[in-house]
Amino acid sequence: MEKIRGLGLGSVISTWIVNFLQVRKLKVCVRGSYSEWIDVISGVLQGSVLGPLLFLIFVQDLPNWVKNSIKMFADDTKIWTKIASLEDADSLQQDLDRLVQWSAKWLLEFNPSKCKLMQIGHKLPTRYTMKDGNNIIELEITEKEKDLGVYITRDLKSQEQCVQSAKKAQSVLGMVKRHFKSVDKDDFNVLYKTYVRPHLEYCVQVWSPHFKKDIKCLETIQRRATKLVKRLKRKSYEERLKSLGLYSLQQRRLRGDLIETFKILTGKERVDSQSFFQLAKGSHNLRGHSLKLFLPRCSTTVRKTFFSTRVVSHWNALPHHVINAPTVNTFKNRLDKHWSNMGI
Repeated sequence: MEKIRGLGLGSVISTWIVNFLQVRKLKVCVRGSYSEWIDVISGVLQGSVLGPLLFLIFVQDLPNWVKNSIKMFADDTKIWTKIASLEDADSLQQDLDRLVQWSAKWLLEFNPSKCKLMQIGHKLPTRYTMKDGNNIIELEITEKEKDLGVYITRDLKSQEQCVQSAKKAQSVLGMVKRHFKSVDKDDFNVLYKTYVRPHLEYCVQVWSPHFKKDIKCLETIQRRATKLVKRLKRKSYEERLKSLGLYSLQQRRLRGDLIETFKILTGKERVDSQSFFQLAKGSHNLRGHSLKLFLPRCSTTVRKTFFSTRVVSHWNALPHHVINAPTVNTFKNRLDKHWSNMGI
């Protein structure tokens, strides 16, 4: 309630929330036997509409305690910084200490055994600890971690994500095969686009593969899936795609990159376009369209294949009438028509 009042909410709403949280009891049922009623002295009602909002209000001041970069999603918190020297590592350790202080003050403790450390691109002898009661626990170093459904590895390669995505998609594809003896084109498009392909393209702008083995790993799933339509089974993969009105997954990833770029540059995504792209100098005087992008020099393969770099050449090659589309759907339609005219 101290934090709610600090937001400047009126007394009526504050009193209403107090009444909502106070005087709650619970008991536990195990195999038909109930415990005694006990008072709930902390937390919010699980499953309530207000629960997530009240939790966000409770943790919204946490970034103010941290000096380095921080991102929060629900109860998941990540902090990071560029480690160029041991002083940078000390700064990160101080942030961890401040997080522990925050948790002690507001009685919302972190679990050090679930906190992981990932080091990317440096080999300095760094170690980080968190206090758990009277114990000092060194954070476990992890080689890979699943973050909001995407597997992140120390080398920032997409192999693990491709393997896991292919496994999920193949599992669903196997279920479809078992439950449908025959599938026509319309049925296939509904089943494949709804249940299989989303696993192959979840957040793909983040981890888009560039190694041939990873590209093949994903493409193999779609290749197998198109054989579900018996009339197309004997045709080549390219013929099956054309008959079903589909792109290859590699082509779809490029299409998705261009659509996302269009959204960012035209303000249809709530992100800062300058954090991704830089307009080419004098772009309005260049041939083609007026939103040509600057292609930065890259010294690593990871940077070359990052979204904001790999899409630049393809974006700059688009004609003026595609870039100037008034809506996202219009951009998609014009892009598809342009590719069709180009024989892509």
